[in-house]
This record gives sequence, C-alpha cells and structure tokens, in this order.
Amino acid sequence: EAELVESGGGWVQSGGSLRLSCTGSGFRTGYMTWIRQAPGKEMEWVSSYYTFDEKKYYAESVKGRFIISADIAMNTLYLRMNNLKPEDTAVYYCAAVRPGTIIVPTTQGTQVTVSS
Repeated sequence: EAELVESGGGWVQSGGSLRLSCTGSGFRTGYMTWIRQAPGKEMEWVSSYYTFDEKKYYAESVKGRFIISADIAMNTLYLRMNNLKPEDTAVYYCAAVRPGTIIVPTTQGTQVTVSS
C-alpha cells in the first residue's frame, strides 16, 4: 500500500520558521501537494509542486512566506515555512494531488503550532 509520512512540525513563536518533509512510497512524479486543517476549520490547500518542470503553486495566504520544493531522487517533498503566523497553526498533510484539490487525508500529518 502506497503511503506518505509527514514530519517536521512543532511549536514555534510567531515569526519563526519550520521545514516540513513528506516522504514515502506514495510520492509521485507530477503534482505533489500540501494541505492543512486548522482547529475547527475546513481543509485548506496550501501549495503544490509539479515535478516535471518544478513549477510551484501557492495559496494567497502563504505566498511569499512558504517555499515548496522536492527531492525526487529521495521521494521527498518539502515545505519551508517562514514568518509563521498564529493562523498557520494546523495539521499539515501531503498528497499526490493537483493544485487546489482538497481531500480527506489518509496520512497522520504533522502538527504545526504557532504562538503569538
């Protein structure tokens, strides 16, 4: 069964940075995507990466602060999150889906908590 494992979350103060990783047999060439779910809110698409041309896509809420990248040889997707805000607090998931896609995650995700 293909799977993905997210890691790198944690607690950070507002303005801080974290780097998330996503790796596993579920990594696919094509689109790889980060989505998140904040407490009491709906799932939100965050960013996508197209492995064939390295094109990157970002939600307006994270544009200019987050950087998505991938190491295809390592089957790993990254999300560098800078200038974190309390509203970035969420569980972050990765999936092999197109930009803007919202899914019900089947992975555990990684918790990011940003304090003000």
